[in-house]
Amino acid sequence: MNPILAILKEHNVSDEKVKALFEAFTQNPMMAMALVQELGIPPEKLQQLMAVVMTQPHLIKEATDELGLDFEKVKEAKEKLNQQ
Repeated sequence: MNPILAILKEHNVSDEKVKALFEAFTQNPMMAMALVQELGIPPEKLQQLMAVVMTQPHLIKEATDELGLDFEKVKEAKEKLNQQ
């Protein structure tokens, strides 16, 4: 299993919330960051999750593939975030 998804599952984040999080990321990355903070993940695990995302960005694509989402939308969202 993808490490990003594994951390979310480890903290009992439902499949619906995981999918909603990645969909939010494709539409509004800032909103997705707020959603991540609402998941009840302890700060040390949240920091670990963010470190994984930042050091291994290819895992985002793998996670979107596992969830059946469109990675192109994720890339577009990332570009929007970088422009802000």
